[in-house]
Amino acid sequence: MLIRRETPADQAAIHAVHSEAFRREPGVTPVEAPLVDELREDGDLINPLSLVAVHDGAVVGHVCCSRARIGDDPAAAVGLGPLGVLPAHQAGGVGSALVHAVVGAADALGHGLVVLLGEPAYYSRFGFVEAATLSIASPDPSWGKYFQARTLAAYEPTQAGAFEYAPAFSRI
Repeated sequence: MLIRRETPADQAAIHAVHSEAFRREPGVTPVEAPLVDELREDGDLINPLSLVAVHDGAVVGHVCCSRARIGDDPAAAVGLGPLGVLPAHQAGGVGSALVHAVVGAADALGHGLVVLLGEPAYYSRFGFVEAATLSIASPDPSWGKYFQARTLAAYEPTQAGAFEYAPAFSRI
C-alpha cells in the first residue's frame, strides 16, 4: 500500500471511496462524498493534507483536512475528515495509515491542532482527546466526547475557543 497526496485524476475514485465507505442505504449517496467535492470546489481542502491509500494501483482509502478556525485564529487548526476506506479494505490498517500520515503532514506544515468529529474508541489511539479538555468549544454541544482534538508540535494553550469548520460542513 502506498499513501500519497491526491491528484486531479483521483477525484472520481475519492468520491467513490466515500460513497461506498459511508453508504447507509442502497442508491443513496452519503453526505461525505459530496462534502469532499465541495471542500475542494470552495478552496478549503488543504492539498498537502488530502491523501489517498493506493493498493494494486487502485485508490482504496482517502483522508483530508480542511481549513478551520479556533476563536479568531484561522491557521492554528485544521478539521480532519472525512476518512473513508472501501469496505473490502476496512479493518486492515488502511485507515490507521491514513490518519498517521495526515497527522504527521499537518504537524510538518506547522499547524497546532487537528480537530475532528469521530468515535473516541478509534481516534484515541492516535492521541485525540475530547476537545473540551483543551478548551475548544464544539460547533454543536451535543457532539460531546465525539468532538476531539490532537495537539501537534506547534500547539499553544492559547489556541482555544470556539471551533468553526469550513463552510461546506454547515451545508451538509
